[in-house]
Amino acid sequence: MADSVLYEVTDGLATITLNRPDAMNALNTDTKAALRDALQRAGADAAVRAVLLIGTGRAFCVGQDLKEHVESLAADRENGTGSTMTTVKEHYNPIVTAIAGMPKPVVAGVNGVAAGAGAGFAFAADYRVVADTAAFNTSFAGVALTADSGVSWTLPRLVGHSRASDLLLFPRNVPAQEAYELGIANKVVPAAELAAEATAVARRLAEGPTGAYAAIKECLAYGAGRPLTEALAKEDELQTRAGASEDHGIAVDAFLKKEKPRFVGR
Repeated sequence: MADSVLYEVTDGLATITLNRPDAMNALNTDTKAALRDALQRAGADAAVRAVLLIGTGRAFCVGQDLKEHVESLAADRENGTGSTMTTVKEHYNPIVTAIAGMPKPVVAGVNGVAAGAGAGFAFAADYRVVADTAAFNTSFAGVALTADSGVSWTLPRLVGHSRASDLLLFPRNVPAQEAYELGIANKVVPAAELAAEATAVARRLAEGPTGAYAAIKECLAYGAGRPLTEALAKEDELQTRAGASEDHGIAVDAFLKKEKPRFVGR
């Protein structure tokens, strides 16, 4: 794995760290591939019960590395190809699919600016802990591009169609407190406390009923674009499965004994 992405698993929590602080964690090809691979690895590892995605330095992730991008575009013009934009299919789509689709909770610890694809990765997470000095920016229209990294799907679900249109048509920095008021940030904390608080949230999820969390993620994604009757049928299916789980039995027994449940993820 590239040094630009760090991967560590401790007590069921996989921490994936974007580690290009001098470039504000901009996404060059190596970083995109390493992030995709790290997320897919965490999703497939039964020992991982929750994931924390965080950045080093001043930024969470400022999106595409434009220096590399300009060089790639020049090569495309010289060669008569359009290979530069295949990064959406090869990298951004699999990254967002891994975040939103893995059957375990993903926390984004937004330590600084999250722009473009970086914002998209944060939007795809299940919970966003945001430093009070951080900001979000869709960025795409500013460089004559449309939304990618799932933003056309995630952002309207967070803020509604009208606000999503505004943020995409007129890109600007949305500071942490406004992001909280819009529904983008779940929690805003002092910058100095960001890493500790995001880790605490992710660790609490890792210790919880992760099978139920997977079902909650599936319910929310399924119900987002379907009528009530279909959403109810999906809830019935998943609740039946959850009710037969070992974790549900543990939770009921602990409740009756007035004890704290110790979940096993099954």
